[in-house]
Amino acid sequence: MTPAINQLKQQKKIFSTHQYQHDTNSQSFGVEAVEKLSLNAEQVFKTLVICTDTNHLAVAIVPVMFKLNLKAMAKTLKVKKVKMADANRVEASTGYVLGGVSPLGQKKLLTTVIDASAEKFQHIYVSGGRRGLEIELSPQDLATMCRATFANITA
Repeated sequence: MTPAINQLKQQKKIFSTHQYQHDTNSQSFGVEAVEKLSLNAEQVFKTLVICTDTNHLAVAIVPVMFKLNLKAMAKTLKVKKVKMADANRVEASTGYVLGGVSPLGQKKLLTTVIDASAEKFQHIYVSGGRRGLEIELSPQDLATMCRATFANITA
């Protein structure tokens, strides 16, 4: 049981989990999930933690096959610049290891932005809080639980 799953159960949300054997040589955890679970890549989202020019952390949730548009993310957050957060800071803030960072059940609730493409799906997949575990849920439930907004933030 991960903090993400515990949060979903506590808030009585409808979700399902999907597990696969994680390959330690995999370079892209999201793409690995797509391939091993035979999922539509457009519905599988990765959780990225960024740092703003004001030194605040925020979360970007984007499809695994796309890159985060840093300028669009900065504009959405109303800051001048953002960059990818340092790995140690990500792990300390979220409580998860890289490759298993879930947008749910994080130690601190960070400002969260979900790419608007998620809204066209009934269900999307996000990390369940460890490598090899995906959670399927509605984008609206994810947004509610993370207090997230939707915006176009992919390149």
